[in-house]
Amino acid sequence: MESTWNRERTPALLAAATELLWQLHADRVHAYARRHVGDDADDVVSETFLVAWRRLDRVPDPALPWLLGVARNVIRSRRRFDRSRARDLPEVFAMPDVADTVAEDTDLFTALRTLAPADREVLYLVGWEDLDRRTAAAVLDCSPAAFAVRLHRARRRLRHHLENPTPQRTEVAR
Repeated sequence: MESTWNRERTPALLAAATELLWQLHADRVHAYARRHVGDDADDVVSETFLVAWRRLDRVPDPALPWLLGVARNVIRSRRRFDRSRARDLPEVFAMPDVADTVAEDTDLFTALRTLAPADREVLYLVGWEDLDRRTAAAVLDCSPAAFAVRLHRARRRLRHHLENPTPQRTEVAR
């Protein structure tokens, strides 16, 4: 049986629903993307909202965790593509990683850089995105209990790096 949404899915309704999603969440999705891909954030946001427009009937309420999950998948897809393309290009054409060119002189940023990407992601979702554990768990597509364990472990590893600076971290911090 066809749902009411599918029968009433007019271009005007699609536009209004997409516009509302954009107004409510574009800034947060952009901030998330900017932290992960820098200047390519606009492209990630565009792709994220294109997916939302195409799958508007599947966007849950609240939409933000779902949108951040889509953005995360877009970023991962772009990185896979970039890695495969980089393998095909000579080393002369390889672009330097922006993270390597930015000198971060604080202990916190240095310690964060030493963490595994999965640990950084968990900490960023709570610290920078200001998401609660349930919402952040939805972004990572895991249970709130699993997210709580990941967060606890990531915080413990970060604390260890902050309390026990290594010679390598001291060099980076100069």
